[in-house]
Amino acid sequence: MKPQLLVGAASSGSGKTTFTLGLLRALKNRSLKAQPFKCGPDYIDTKYHLLAAGEESVNLDLFLSSESHIRNLYAKYGTNSDVCITEGVMGLYDGYDGMKGSSAKLAELLGIPVVLILNAKSMAYSAAPVLFGYKHFNKNLNIAGVVFNRVSSETHYAYLQQACKDTGVECLGYIPNKKELEVPSRHLGLSIDNSFCMDDFANRAAEIIEEFVDLDRLLKISNMPFCLPDKSEQNELDIRGDIKIAVAYDNAFNFIYRENLAQLKRLGEVVFFSPLDDAKLPSADLVYLPGGYPELYLDKLTENKTMLHSIKAFAENGGNLLAECGGMMYLSKVIVGMDGNPYSMVGVFDQEATMQDMKLTLGYRTFTYNGIENIRGHEFHYSRIKDPQTNSISDISIYNAKGLRTKTNLFRYKNTIAGYTHLYWGELDLMNLWNHKC
Repeated sequence: MKPQLLVGAASSGSGKTTFTLGLLRALKNRSLKAQPFKCGPDYIDTKYHLLAAGEESVNLDLFLSSESHIRNLYAKYGTNSDVCITEGVMGLYDGYDGMKGSSAKLAELLGIPVVLILNAKSMAYSAAPVLFGYKHFNKNLNIAGVVFNRVSSETHYAYLQQACKDTGVECLGYIPNKKELEVPSRHLGLSIDNSFCMDDFANRAAEIIEEFVDLDRLLKISNMPFCLPDKSEQNELDIRGDIKIAVAYDNAFNFIYRENLAQLKRLGEVVFFSPLDDAKLPSADLVYLPGGYPELYLDKLTENKTMLHSIKAFAENGGNLLAECGGMMYLSKVIVGMDGNPYSMVGVFDQEATMQDMKLTLGYRTFTYNGIENIRGHEFHYSRIKDPQTNSISDISIYNAKGLRTKTNLFRYKNTIAGYTHLYWGELDLMNLWNHKC
């Protein structure tokens, strides 16, 4: 038995992250080991979870992963915790196709209750029909209680409590309408590495939750058996190796799924290096350049000539290299920054990445390559590649979650494979991308 819950909301911007970070820090302050999870492919919330809880978070994504894999991950990482907290994504029923892949579907799969965060700004008793709808829309989902956000006064809260009473939804408390309880802007990562700021934020949110939310009651109503998967579901992908894998990890490149890293460690020895600070690439059989925010560090990246030359030489010599999104941009000849200036990069691909005329491109992606079917990933970027056909693999089609063909490209030069798609290989033997052993 242990408390387990999913933090859901009626819509994005309701306060899920604020509540989750405050809850994780409050539990840590009580000397409880809380294992955080994140519904969906988001990298940034998982970093916030680590700062708040002191425990690495795990993405649980119903598009990227099979249901059995999700259950295995939940069991694997949640077993040794005191509490399991899963932060939802968008609105509770918002998925990639209707409610497919939604927070509600994840809570159903795991059999865990939902604590709903409801933005009560400019709303009083009108919360009643909203709560009634969420309580009765899906009989397979347990809405265990609600926490109201952006509550202006005790009088305001009294109306909301009455709405709960009349709809049979347990009221667990509220979060006052305070500007300091808004998560700092993370647009283009401007606050992602500000751990000091986020630490203060988590502490303040924890204080508010301890004062205004009945945390003891929340833990009691979410206490339930921790069910492990059936034995037939517990088999991990049987891959073992003794290769050396160099993984870029610094402020510019750090978007790495926890289970992806675990899979790399099954392949062999993982060593980390910094394209920002290290002089050259370490000796390796495989190099992984994950996504991140290279556009924020263009001066430093372009000045590190020895690293640029080292990676270029590795690619030219036929080394196996995988680069995603920001990592792919780094392999371009030039990145044009937000200031409009060009910055020389590695130059494996004779193409230009640009941060000019920024437009958001996002969504799930799936494709077949080298005989590997149903390779899955997620795309999220503001940059673009000028003339992307130069190094693009011409005979590959990449589709979105609804099966429609996209304009997303996959690039290859010798044994360097790159693209905007952040791949998930928790159920994939990554080495099959090259179709040969290192």
